[in-house]
Amino acid sequence: MQTEFLLVITTCPSAEKAKELARELVKRKLAACVQISQGISSVYEWQGELCEEQEFNLQIKCLAQHYSAIEHTLSKLHPYDVPELIAIPITQGLPAYFDWIKETTQP
Repeated sequence: MQTEFLLVITTCPSAEKAKELARELVKRKLAACVQISQGISSVYEWQGELCEEQEFNLQIKCLAQHYSAIEHTLSKLHPYDVPELIAIPITQGLPAYFDWIKETTQP
């Protein structure tokens, strides 16, 4: 199967911002679904400092052809200077679910 579906992952500092980003991606038909996790603890280094923060993980289900627009949208709307933005190809899954992703992301 040609990889035409992606799971895109990002994190946000608040549930409110995560919901705002999720709604914008679905409203623009760039994502079929965005799942937002409960708060998670993230430990990382930023600008030479060790940081530990609560974040909210977003799992974005989309067509690969929409990745550039998702990246552009998140770059403009995301509160972080350098947001996590990772795309994982989805190579297997329920065909009906893939059909739903296609249907819901058509302009």
